[in-house]
Amino acid sequence: MNFIFLGYVDLVLASLLLLISGLLSISLRLGLEKPLGVAALRMVVQLTLISWVLKELFAMVSPWWTAAAALLMLLFAGREVVARQRRKLAGLWTYGLGTASMMLAGTIVTGLVLTTQIRPEPWFDPRYALPILGMILGNTMNGVSLGLDRLLTAVGRERVAVEARLALGHHRAEAFRPLLRDACRTGLMQIVNSMSAMGLVFLPGMMTGQILAGIEPLEAVKYQILIMFLIAGANGIGVIVAVFAAMRRLTDNRHRLRLDHLVAAQD
Repeated sequence: MNFIFLGYVDLVLASLLLLISGLLSISLRLGLEKPLGVAALRMVVQLTLISWVLKELFAMVSPWWTAAAALLMLLFAGREVVARQRRKLAGLWTYGLGTASMMLAGTIVTGLVLTTQIRPEPWFDPRYALPILGMILGNTMNGVSLGLDRLLTAVGRERVAVEARLALGHHRAEAFRPLLRDACRTGLMQIVNSMSAMGLVFLPGMMTGQILAGIEPLEAVKYQILIMFLIAGANGIGVIVAVFAAMRRLTDNRHRLRLDHLVAAQD
């Protein structure tokens, strides 16, 4: 197996591409050079720190430390979901709903793969559990945030139509049906597009990394297919749970629209 070692000079050379993007932003007055630089710096710092943390976790193989790391990942993912919404639910719901839906999806899917397909010994080995959970949460986070953003924005825009359906005696699920369908489609479309183009248009990161590390292409493909099935399943669970829970939060037991549970996002 041929392992290609990357030095710091290699990373600096690659960062020049980011510098080009920043210069283009300045020349076109896009105003993205600062966010681009901050995002790149955050990425480098975060990945460096997590490499040290993972090294310690891999050495300990403790179910409690694995659970603590998974919880921390989940909490940060919930924060990112909130940050990407233009309109938000009032109170703790704005954070709790996205976090809870991702926890449900991540727990089900990660638990399934660790106890059936991967089967590490022990099953909670952080070397396997945390990377898999991270890929699932990262993709589910995008789907949940897009789905919730579409639903909450549409409710404010389509208020009159929704209230009219409710006034005519429709069940809240029927009154929200066009909005729910559109929100779920938005949340799931990204993973559909990724799976459709994968292999023909692009090679995914996990597969590319394994091939560069010397794994046979067919074996890398098997792992990538498994991961994409997991991600797609988690996206479906997370998006549907989040969207339907938000619908229930925006109505009451008498099937009345409760826009007082919805607030505009802060600038």
